[in-house]
Amino acid sequence: MKHVSILIPKGHYSIVNIAGAFQILEAANDLYFQKKGLKLFEIELVSNEDPAREYKGLYTINPTRKLQEVTQSDLIIVPAVHADITTVLEENKAMVRWIKERYNDGAEVASFCIGIYLVAEAGILNGKVCSTHWAHAQQLKSRFPSLDIRDENFITDDRGVYTSGGAYAFTNLILYLIEKFGGKELAIQIAKAFMIDLDKGSQATFMVFNGQKDHHDEVVLKVQQYIETNFEEKFTVDELAATHATIRRTLERRFKKATGNSVNEYTQRVRIEAAKKQLEMGRKTVNEVMYEVGYSDGKAFREVFKKYAGISPVDYRQKFGYSKIEYARV
Repeated sequence: MKHVSILIPKGHYSIVNIAGAFQILEAANDLYFQKKGLKLFEIELVSNEDPAREYKGLYTINPTRKLQEVTQSDLIIVPAVHADITTVLEENKAMVRWIKERYNDGAEVASFCIGIYLVAEAGILNGKVCSTHWAHAQQLKSRFPSLDIRDENFITDDRGVYTSGGAYAFTNLILYLIEKFGGKELAIQIAKAFMIDLDKGSQATFMVFNGQKDHHDEVVLKVQQYIETNFEEKFTVDELAATHATIRRTLERRFKKATGNSVNEYTQRVRIEAAKKQLEMGRKTVNEVMYEVGYSDGKAFREVFKKYAGISPVDYRQKFGYSKIEYARV
């Protein structure tokens, strides 16, 4: 039987992650017991506080064990943490040390969404592949540059550390762990019971590109603004450089340093984000959208769209188109 420690950090954490993980793992236990006559997981809620309070004190969780009482565990689950990350890490220094100690003792660690900050702070993610909520990928990379962040992935598994993408992607990681420890059949049963889509594809489908503007390069900011205002027009990097009183090589270097994208990549992402918004409205054909965002080659448009959205323009419209978001009528 695998000992599972679901952590309850200090501060603002995700109740959904904690309650959801507990409920799904307990359901797996019940099904496993029906077939095998024993439980697959021993699940404990572990915290420094008793009771653990959340969301302005409106909710409390009663942990089953104190952090210092758990000296051995097979799997540690770290929920998403919110609020200021520096404050969260400061408040949870003891938990970060505990995670590192248990990992060094042989425990595996699974982080949900932006719970990854606690795991990264423990130093056990260095050089490993990982994922997080797509909106936090850049901030995470800035704070922990040694991480190999794959923000398009829903889940990752690298040398005893598991991570999941944003929000409810944690359910896919739980299913992955159930399959790993209890088998494919059990995971499928749980997926059906909780109506969890086993084939989530890429987190890229859900990403919203807002441009990277948390830098202080005024020339790059002006170029970004120009691209975002005139993305439907045809222009070259040389023309952008000349318009902003610089040369191509200098602009490319400064742009890449400031945004993490080349000028062409940034332009593509702006155009695809505009295309996604048009497709979500569901009133135009894919070809009409293609022309409106600055493309004239259907094959090139589809390839670039899939690169950044994870699916084709047609599939994207079917998934997010306005006509699909309907309410049941009696």
